[in-house]
Amino acid sequence: MTVSSPVVLAIDPGRLRCGLAVCDSAGVRVKAIAPPDALPHLVGEWQTRFGVTDAVIGDRTGSAAVARLLEGILGVPLRAVDEHGTTLRARARYFSDHPPRGWRRLIPVSLQTPPEPYDDYVAILLAEDVLAAAQRDGVH
Repeated sequence: MTVSSPVVLAIDPGRLRCGLAVCDSAGVRVKAIAPPDALPHLVGEWQTRFGVTDAVIGDRTGSAAVARLLEGILGVPLRAVDEHGTTLRARARYFSDHPPRGWRRLIPVSLQTPPEPYDDYVAILLAEDVLAAAQRDGVH
């Protein structure tokens, strides 16, 4: 019997915008930033398109409201995960993917804020944490 790798949908909830990502063992399949009212359509589409097997939502700002929006949309349970520290990790990851240019190169990235929202990077980290835990626990 072949057991496939989990496909994780992760959501970084917020009041004005949410980060979303679908990841599997091969990496990031898709990521986006969207307002909460757009989530039911987007999540439903991604559920079908990518065959999501696990869905997680960060446990901080706006998580209860976003979870209520998604009731009945997902074909898998939506579980809350600890998102402590993910904002700083996401900022570092953003700058790794988008190194500062011009005069901004002269300022340490630890003192900079990305010039655009990076909630999608938080969602990627949440998904990667779930995938890493699944791999440690022997779930493929």
